[in-house]
Amino acid sequence: MLDSPKALLGGSTPRARNEGSDLHLAAAVLMVDAASIDGEFGDYERGIVATILKRHFGLSDDALATLVSLAVGRRDSASDLNRFTLTIKDEFSDEQRVELVELLWEVVYADGQLHAYEANLLRRIAGLLYVSDRERGDARKRVLSRLGVIE
Repeated sequence: MLDSPKALLGGSTPRARNEGSDLHLAAAVLMVDAASIDGEFGDYERGIVATILKRHFGLSDDALATLVSLAVGRRDSASDLNRFTLTIKDEFSDEQRVELVELLWEVVYADGQLHAYEANLLRRIAGLLYVSDRERGDARKRVLSRLGVIE
């Protein structure tokens, strides 16, 4: 679990809470983008993103609903993902960035198949997060094994 950001996100100062919100939002926007890159973002995809966010950030149901709604809005209005990946790159350790890529693989494989647009997006995001091709591939293999997807 993304322990260090979780500690940061749970901080009691206004600055720590704001940084946590920024990290949550950045991760959520990337997940929403991954879930919708194949042209569909319905209740099923929204549920997958919400489940993963709740599991890894321990958010309340209200905070989760707000976060997912904000992420959908930001994703729809964002011209690129650079500012979101930059937020994560600057705050997450190498291991945490690899773990986030693994979460993104989990999002795109939720329907049991990988689309070309999804593979391309994950390659671009991993590059922006300074996650190597090898680490990205290893994260993908872990997700495939965990989900029981055979390719």
